[in-house]
Amino acid sequence: MNKKLSVIGGGLGGMAAALRARAKGYDVDIYCQCPMLGGRAQVYSKDGYIFDAGPTVITAPFLLEELFQLFDRQLKDYATLVPIEPWYRFLYPDGMIFNYGGSIEELLAEISRISAEDKDNYLRLLSHSKEIYEVGFEQLADHPFHQFTQMAKVIPSLIRLKSYKSVWQWVSQFIKHPALREAFSIQPLLVGGNPVETTSIYSLIHYLERKWGVHYVMGGTGQLIEAMTILMKEVGIKIHLNCSVEHIKIVDKTVRSIVLQTGEHISCDVVISNVDPLYLYRYMIAAKHQPLVSKWKTALSKPSMGLFVWYFGTKKQYTDVPHHTIIMGDDYKRLLADIFNKKVLSNELAMYLHRPTATDPSMAPKGHDTFYCLCPVPNLSSRVDWQKQSGPFIKRMITKLEQTCLPGLSEELTVSISKTPMDFKTDYNAFQGSGFSVAPLFYQSAWFRHHNKAEGINGLYLVGAGTHPGAGIPGVLSSAKLVEKLLPQVAI
Repeated sequence: MNKKLSVIGGGLGGMAAALRARAKGYDVDIYCQCPMLGGRAQVYSKDGYIFDAGPTVITAPFLLEELFQLFDRQLKDYATLVPIEPWYRFLYPDGMIFNYGGSIEELLAEISRISAEDKDNYLRLLSHSKEIYEVGFEQLADHPFHQFTQMAKVIPSLIRLKSYKSVWQWVSQFIKHPALREAFSIQPLLVGGNPVETTSIYSLIHYLERKWGVHYVMGGTGQLIEAMTILMKEVGIKIHLNCSVEHIKIVDKTVRSIVLQTGEHISCDVVISNVDPLYLYRYMIAAKHQPLVSKWKTALSKPSMGLFVWYFGTKKQYTDVPHHTIIMGDDYKRLLADIFNKKVLSNELAMYLHRPTATDPSMAPKGHDTFYCLCPVPNLSSRVDWQKQSGPFIKRMITKLEQTCLPGLSEELTVSISKTPMDFKTDYNAFQGSGFSVAPLFYQSAWFRHHNKAEGINGLYLVGAGTHPGAGIPGVLSSAKLVEKLLPQVAI
């Protein structure tokens, strides 16, 4: 008889873990409290507009392809990925535009247009990013760190690469132009971190994007979730939607069952949690079953920032707006300080604007556009009253969008949906409404993060943004790959 394995949480990490566990011979059930799988990658549809609720940037597509190859299938037969160029367009308050991405020759020409001296500086940055990638992605992200001896082996490399420096410090040692410094240091915000505090290990993203490119799934990220859902059904994984797990029952330091919100007990030999570990250890595992180190990590871990996401449609097309746009504020450092240190709703605004209809017209009615606009904001430790602030905040966003890239937006709006940190808390059990679980700080990385194999509890494994190696699609898919390595093989 195959061993029974329950996956709690239907995010990308949980889905990938379910597939990898199934490939190792486990009898797999996945429990998801949302109406569809995908976790933060839900899909909202209204009046012919389709909105990806969560992740929109696909890098390292090989991690997705591997999931289908486990069962002798090909991702391309289930979903279509297309490259995006430019990767991002940066808009600055003074009207300057910087198109980031494309071939290396195109990017160097774009850098030279803004700052001639930074052309060669960027090449040095990219070369060092490759070194960090080879350690941070190919070694750190590919190995579980559930034993401190594993961490000790890589500490010399981390010191050599100056991983104790922040991304901002790391970029600034290469790039001189202030606007380019902002552009090349903003990546931590895409995984929940403060660029002036996040470990420079995350600078590997520069080489990751250069090596693999930036992609979009035709039909939206929801189409990727649908493709993975079809595969899961084909290989015999049982899916339970709108099904909340209340807690995990542990006896003699070993997982015995999960308990649903209905009170039903589901016996299982193994549990893989795709729950925010800061929620998992506070509310789903009795304190008496937790070793001191888990309690310590849970109590001391800093959650990431929050997100305010506005989804809207327009009755006209803004054909000069690319797929991904990042709109910078007047004072980058002040914005970061307000969000991460003062924890107040800043007078500054920086926004990520997603226009999928630039690539995929099927995401909106004919002649219309679909947009998703994301702003980094403080998490719920700030005590911002989002019931009162959401409306005024959207008005501020509209004003900035009209001034930068969407003229006349207020007259063109058709549909509008928004999500605040409070929604992240209620919909996804995100501790303090964080957008990316545990913040990507040096002292919250690798061994110092919650482990993929739970400490002190047999049969419990963790995947997702809050565990090793971290947030972002490559991070959560890698966490599932690590759990696969830790799971014993079961005869099929």
